[in-house]
Amino acid sequence: MTAAPISEISNRKGRKAVTVPQTGTRTPLRTSTAVVVVVALALALFSLSTVETLPVGLLPQIADDLGVSKAEAGRLVTGYGVVVAVASVPLTRLVRRVPRRTLLCGLLTLFVVANLVSAATPGYGVLLGARITVALTHAVFWSVIAATAASLFPPEVRGRVVAGLFSGLSLAGVVGVPAGTWLGQQAGWRVPFTVMSGFGFLALVAVAVLLPSTAGEEGHATGGAEPSRRRFLVLMAATGLVVCGVFTGYTYITVFLTDVTGLSEAAVAPLLLASGVAGIAGTALAGARVDRRPRGTLALGMALLTTAMLGLALCGELTFAAVCLVALLGFAMAAMTTALQSRILHVAPGSTEIASAVGSSVFNVGIAGGSFLGGLLLPTGFGVRGAVLLGGVLAVGGLSVLLSESWVVRQETRRAVVQPG
Repeated sequence: MTAAPISEISNRKGRKAVTVPQTGTRTPLRTSTAVVVVVALALALFSLSTVETLPVGLLPQIADDLGVSKAEAGRLVTGYGVVVAVASVPLTRLVRRVPRRTLLCGLLTLFVVANLVSAATPGYGVLLGARITVALTHAVFWSVIAATAASLFPPEVRGRVVAGLFSGLSLAGVVGVPAGTWLGQQAGWRVPFTVMSGFGFLALVAVAVLLPSTAGEEGHATGGAEPSRRRFLVLMAATGLVVCGVFTGYTYITVFLTDVTGLSEAAVAPLLLASGVAGIAGTALAGARVDRRPRGTLALGMALLTTAMLGLALCGELTFAAVCLVALLGFAMAAMTTALQSRILHVAPGSTEIASAVGSSVFNVGIAGGSFLGGLLLPTGFGVRGAVLLGGVLAVGGLSVLLSESWVVRQETRRAVVQPG
């Protein structure tokens, strides 16, 4: 894991205790222990995010071994995203009263077992069932970890806590999926799933031993710091448009780089790796800024995504420009994702966990919608460049919606003045 964003959570004296809000009492938790818990949760997020897209790089091996078509093997990824999008909110509502340590231990146990089943599966049906189980685990885990981790620290470092968690997400793209793909090609596709199960077990042990029994159930992280249904709806609308726009083009970025930019297929993988490394920097920068400038950090991330998409559409044939813009995409997406989760915790109109579940669903719907739109344009005269341009236009729309939040804030302030209390 990358220590930089996580280490910023602690103060200069790592042994200083932080207060974990609990029902009726307050139990001191050493800052160093709280940081270890965040690292464990980041490791779990790394494992989950790696497993989510791992079949993409191992499609031929999985298809050949199980005797199915590549299209059927591809449904292991598509189905995963659909399950997360559909199940996040209802499942999070269902488990709201389960103690967070118990819930997280149960989710991680399911993750470990399901991946071991994936590694030992005798056929496609069992593998698909195991993938659905992991997706259901992912849907709930993603919804509760931010609030649970934030509850271990004071409110003023909430953004840095989220950045620490999301370093696991960034590293999944940079290290997890490429390394898992390589390992699967060398030792068989089942081996990476076993390794991810092992990482999940390490996270499970740390959470079971170190997470306070009532962490996340009470305190500042259970509700938004400035709850607002209207601002939350604006945030979700902007997120849906921007994510849909980005993935309208990014889903087919390899096609774009080979057909429009003229790069060889061998050159695409290192470029995407560089984009992932830039994403780590984006996570760190957002974590450093978001506590002081929450709205500005999110707006900056969305503005950079919009710039990158439009820049690719206009200058994609220029190699240097394309390389820089793809790296900017990775940087901006990671920064936006980190700032978005922090912003959700800030303006959630009710439970932050339900709000996070809604955000996860909107994000996944945006990914699926963007991929679908880009696929429609690909065989037409507009081609992949048209898909990237449409993605940029959608991102402009999302950024415009986000900027309208200032008007919503003014309306709420005016209403509060007219009707005090």
